[in-house]
Amino acid sequence: MDQTEQIAALRRMIGEASGAVVFTGAGISTESGIPDFRSPGGIWQQMRPIHYQDFVASAEARREAWRRRFVQDPTLRAAEPNRGHRAVARLVREGKVTAVITQNIDGLHQASGVPDRQVIELHGNTTYATCLDCAERYEIGDLRAAFERDGDVHDCRACGGLIKTATISFGQQMPEVPMLRATLAIEACDLCIVLGSSLVVYPAAGFPETAKRRGARLAIVNREETGLDAIADLVIHRGIGDVLGEAVGVN
Repeated sequence: MDQTEQIAALRRMIGEASGAVVFTGAGISTESGIPDFRSPGGIWQQMRPIHYQDFVASAEARREAWRRRFVQDPTLRAAEPNRGHRAVARLVREGKVTAVITQNIDGLHQASGVPDRQVIELHGNTTYATCLDCAERYEIGDLRAAFERDGDVHDCRACGGLIKTATISFGQQMPEVPMLRATLAIEACDLCIVLGSSLVVYPAAGFPETAKRRGARLAIVNREETGLDAIADLVIHRGIGDVLGEAVGVN
């Protein structure tokens, strides 16, 4: 199929679906200027990630983790939802998409207008922080001001626990509630649209495969090949914003 035929096929699949789920990875966020972490040449190949156990055990590791987070802050705050995000949001508004399962931690789906209740963040969210013990929420701007003033992020004011960005770090247990929500959404869908994921990070990447195995149609839009291309009903190796924007009619 040529590009026009591919987009027409995606449009038909969306039109025929009664309850689709969108699964997004780093590729949709890179189109908003957010660097990829895990792909070849990504951030984790340039610097060793800080594992959860090290964060908890070492004050030095915590300071380094916060230093890295605050260095990224201008990029994250400047990022805005792109055409792909807006197309997903339209599909949610129109009732075509019941849930957006995302590996991303940037909050751009919510910023595009997708209700928080319909976004399932498998790896958490880096736009705020929480106490690891009592879950008290902290805003990044406040923590950054304290770090610049004191050279550290202090412990939780409510219980004295450690404060960490609300993300899932290497070595940290996957969150039970989002995993359960994602499972239920995948089991109920009749179409799974993968946008910008290489489908190599498990267990998250297992959700699209499960959808296909359970009888849903599977469409993949990703610039590079993925591990599920061979079983997908439709594969488009192009930019997400251009493809989904055209298929949905969003500029």
